[in-house]
Amino acid sequence: MKDIPVIRAKRFGIYSCSTECSLRDAAKVMTERNISALVVVNNVGSLEGIITRMDLVRACYLHDDWAERDVRECMSRDVVTVQLDDALGHVMALLIQKHIHRVVAIRKEGDLIIPVGILSAADIVYHMAREE
Repeated sequence: MKDIPVIRAKRFGIYSCSTECSLRDAAKVMTERNISALVVVNNVGSLEGIITRMDLVRACYLHDDWAERDVRECMSRDVVTVQLDDALGHVMALLIQKHIHRVVAIRKEGDLIIPVGILSAADIVYHMAREE
């Protein structure tokens, strides 16, 4: 199982938002789609960051005006990424070493970093359960 490449381990397509998206709008999308994170992209679709449920909780706790703030104020800019041909074993190691719940699968197009999927700990557990 550890040898399965990311490209085979995850369904593609992601939910994203722009850096100018309000935190309230980000919360609405996460709630409507029942997802725990949004990839944040710029106007040409290149990766800028990630905003998670915990980022929203933190913003609400710290700021009375959280709802009107832009995603760029609360997102994580240091996103852990993987390539499509990386193995699940590599992803597992990253999740454990960095104490994170998800990585963003990317492809590079010149200077652009295009997010194409998110691979989470839940996705890995799914493959663990299916392994014979």
